[in-house]
Amino acid sequence: MATLAEYREILKQYWGYDSFRGVQEEIICSIGSGKDTLGLMPTGGGKSITFQVPALAQDGMCIVITPLVALMKDQVANLRNRGIRAAAIHAGLKREEVVLLLEDCIFGGYKFLYVSPERLASELFQGKLKKMKVSMVAVDESHCISQWGYDFRPAYLEISRIRELLPGVPVLALTATATPRVVDDIQDKLGFREKNVFRMSFERSNLWYIVRNTDNKTEELLRILGKVPGSAIVYVRNRRRTKEIAEELTQAGVASTFYHAGLETEEKDRRQQMWTDGAVRVIVATNAFGMGIDKPDVRLVVHIDMPDSVEAYFQEAGRGGRDGQTAYAVLLNSPGDKRIVSKRLTDSFPEKDFIRMVYEKLAYYYQMAMGDGQGCVYEFSLSQFCQRYSLPLLPVENALRILTRMGYIEYVDEADYSARLKFVSSKEELYRLRESDSDSESVMRIVLRLYSGLFADYVNIDEKLIATKAGITAHRLYEILIGLQRMGIVLYVPSKRTPMIIWKRARVEAEVLRFDPEAYENRMKEFQERMQAMTEYVTRQAGCRSQMLLAYFGEKSHDSCMRCDICQSSHESGMSTGMFRQIRGRIVALLSAGASDSLSLCSLPYSRERINSVLRSMLDEEELFMDDGKVRLSENLKSEKE
Repeated sequence: MATLAEYREILKQYWGYDSFRGVQEEIICSIGSGKDTLGLMPTGGGKSITFQVPALAQDGMCIVITPLVALMKDQVANLRNRGIRAAAIHAGLKREEVVLLLEDCIFGGYKFLYVSPERLASELFQGKLKKMKVSMVAVDESHCISQWGYDFRPAYLEISRIRELLPGVPVLALTATATPRVVDDIQDKLGFREKNVFRMSFERSNLWYIVRNTDNKTEELLRILGKVPGSAIVYVRNRRRTKEIAEELTQAGVASTFYHAGLETEEKDRRQQMWTDGAVRVIVATNAFGMGIDKPDVRLVVHIDMPDSVEAYFQEAGRGGRDGQTAYAVLLNSPGDKRIVSKRLTDSFPEKDFIRMVYEKLAYYYQMAMGDGQGCVYEFSLSQFCQRYSLPLLPVENALRILTRMGYIEYVDEADYSARLKFVSSKEELYRLRESDSDSESVMRIVLRLYSGLFADYVNIDEKLIATKAGITAHRLYEILIGLQRMGIVLYVPSKRTPMIIWKRARVEAEVLRFDPEAYENRMKEFQERMQAMTEYVTRQAGCRSQMLLAYFGEKSHDSCMRCDICQSSHESGMSTGMFRQIRGRIVALLSAGASDSLSLCSLPYSRERINSVLRSMLDEEELFMDDGKVRLSENLKSEKE
């Protein structure tokens, strides 16, 4: 086991930091000593450090399981830029490429191997894994293993099988969003030898949580942008609205762009880079945007539509103010939202007969005979499928997700195909590049240094890594490679994301589809409960929004945040609601601890006028009683305190 000094030396050597922050140090020492560990760290808390540092201090390789291909690629590129050998296996690789990569892992060629949870079930991967020297397994987004989590993914359940293949290898589970129930379930599903949880407080003292009720959300958005300077993210629920709102903002003089999963990879990268560099102030996006972004100075995150869960909202709002400076998380609410929210349930969980019909149409779509199909993989266009059969897009997409949970198919909405490159000119002909622009020459030198076999066949390339090393944007790299292809020097296939349908079982009659409660009824009930919690957060007019969020994740906060819209609102006493609640809370705490005279209460760090004002209010509400000059709590407040 490495010492704390050795961990800090690795941190300094590779990341340039002198010390760890939050609970990073405790998590690293725990997993480094071989203990199964669960780390709860809010968005931007530095989760990757907690497995990268201890893995570098040990012999062997770290397996990192994550469902996010974009994040997977970013972390691999970042590690390689630091001189650390890392690789990723995703759907874009050919079988022979996966075999070669896994063989390299067996012979110690990599320190980190990133894989998707879907990859874990393959016989090829499991067979090779047995031969690898693995030091630890890191499970990112570990809430996905829990059926009680807001983003349950059945593929995560395969991790327990991986543990059987790697006896004695510790697991580090990481998540930014988990309720107490989910925390217990994660440890149970991952087979923790004993409960072992490290929590970083979810409280964001620099983030102001605000709900605005308005009849005109665009008008309110413009008003907020006019009052809060700096970079902003605006979240909406559908792709069409991203473009509409971005255009409205631009017309109003606010430089904006939009982002959603339907854009080509290069275009998404270009727009994100524009926003990151400050070329545009606002990015209007669906929830496809955000994972892995590294922009600390976001001053404003606005949700035009209410998210489906407190977990999703907390994670998205938490992308504001990562630099520790003041930032605002604003959720816009209008009278018509209640009807929209109720419709989400029917869209997310369509009737069983509708799901059966989608399954049957899918079989017709691929001309699948009864009893055939198991193991077949097809590219899939959701929009074309819906157009052909005149079906509503959102319920169909959710029907496919339910069929996936039921185990009949697997709907992969963003299978990632890596960019490929092959040289068609000879090495001698490459000297022609000396006459072209310097960027092209630089790119070719970097490509030849990073990859071998380019003159024999197509080779998968990492466009972000090449662009980073060349000091150019991803869009500029795309232009260069297309230009070289026109010159007859290379053949270039850009990366792309293509939805896929994988038939997990042979086709059966739609009438005999088995609706497991875990895949349908239970999930629908959980969805309703999460939506109800989110609705309560939006509609509540009393309390403190920060305390509401913390309580949802099982964390107690005794003082009001003094920053949210409720805390900032005026109380009938003349002070802010937050100040009134804070003084009231201190009075209750003192009396519960045994104090009983007004002199003790006046020792609180507030003006006598404010303390007396709160005392009068509490006496009027019969929360306090006076007996012979002594102050005592009402029975209701005593039970509330308990």
